[in-house]
Amino acid sequence: MITQDGPLIVTEDLCAQLVGRQQAFDAVEAVFGAMASGGARNFPVIREALGHADAIYGFKSGFDRERQVLGVKSGGYWPGNTDRGLTNHQSTVFLFDPDTGRLSALVGGNYLTAVRTAASSAVSIAHLARKDAKVLGMVGAGHQSTFQLRAAAEQRAFEKVVAWNPHPDMLPRLASVADEIGLEFESVSPQELGAQADVIITITSAFEPLLMKEWIKPGTHLACMGTDTKGKQEVDPALVSAASVFTDEVAQSVSIGEAQHAVGNGALTEEAITPIGAVINGVHPGRVSADQITLFDGTGVGLQDLAVASVAARLAEDSGLAQRIAL
Repeated sequence: MITQDGPLIVTEDLCAQLVGRQQAFDAVEAVFGAMASGGARNFPVIREALGHADAIYGFKSGFDRERQVLGVKSGGYWPGNTDRGLTNHQSTVFLFDPDTGRLSALVGGNYLTAVRTAASSAVSIAHLARKDAKVLGMVGAGHQSTFQLRAAAEQRAFEKVVAWNPHPDMLPRLASVADEIGLEFESVSPQELGAQADVIITITSAFEPLLMKEWIKPGTHLACMGTDTKGKQEVDPALVSAASVFTDEVAQSVSIGEAQHAVGNGALTEEAITPIGAVINGVHPGRVSADQITLFDGTGVGLQDLAVASVAARLAEDSGLAQRIAL
């Protein structure tokens, strides 16, 4: 039943209509800063294999005290969804009134997960990549890759995209986006990608290193966005330990992020990893030399989801496009 005071229902289509790349960037950048200053915190992640459909399911939650955003994202990864014409990642965000605990909004999470993940790597590029970066490298060509490419392209004056994917037949999708935004595109080997790229985004579901330390040139910024589960891995641990490592949340970086392997073999300490919010807040200098290799370990935190979902809910309410229902 539709009501005047029940929770908002913000659909996937409405999220895509209302929340663009800039809104997502601003929301994610702000919440990273709040996390680093202590104004927002994530709660422990629950993430489990279902033992059905090869799916991974879980909950990410947190509270942003500065912006009064409280909630949880419920969802996960269903690898067989592609064959069904569905997105592999499926999720819904529940927002609650911090003063009463009442459900305030139910927000579709699929589009928002994609746009907030792209915003996260874009924030890292904005704060850590060299200003003169010209070549963007893309490792991975799945659903998320086009969001990554569009968001990254807005952060530097890139002239070219070089890309590699384990399944080359998926690369034309990236090529078409590069053409659309006016960038030269080249399909290359991983070694050549490392030789050319000034900024590299990895966005795969790999469980083994796809990029090795010796392939990466000095001054490169890497945004490693695919590793968010224990055992997953996209780059050589030696590359991680050789880089200046930044992350969304240190606790997740060392346990389920790209840094888990370098920390596990003793090559990197937890203390060597810097929250990117410290750079955003001006507490840490970030990149300090042109030759420095910087690496952002994007593990995906619940506060990112809540940040963009709260933007979607606010814009939906302001526009009058969302419905409220009685529970």
